[in-house]
Amino acid sequence: MDSSSGTTSGSTLLQSSGSDEDLLQLMEQRKRRRLISNRESARRSRMKKQKRLSELMTQLSQLRKENNQLIASLRFTSQHFVNVEAENSVLRAQVGELSHRLESLNEIVSFLSVGEPGGEFINESLSYLYVNQPVMASAADMLMY
Repeated sequence: MDSSSGTTSGSTLLQSSGSDEDLLQLMEQRKRRRLISNRESARRSRMKKQKRLSELMTQLSQLRKENNQLIASLRFTSQHFVNVEAENSVLRAQVGELSHRLESLNEIVSFLSVGEPGGEFINESLSYLYVNQPVMASAADMLMY
């Protein structure tokens, strides 16, 4: 019996040894698969990050382009505003001059219309003097105000 139990234990050891080798091979195979799977996952992750970076770089380029266009538009609008303000100043000065001139002419007309003899001649000659005078105002003169 000893011999049979020795044989049995020897064959169990062989089977156990074979089973251990199979188990080790299975574990090594799983380990390799996991390693390959992790590498693939890391590669996909890197590709996803690279794609996102590329999208962000494209977006950055587009935003910079839009920003430059907005800056150019703002500069143009600001210059136009300055020009319009200068023109408005000139027009305000002309309005002031014309209002003053009209007031003076109205005073002259009122003075001459008192009914003095020969007032019509003086009235007509004075009105021609004021009508023919040009209004002198320019944007350069008004920038000082």
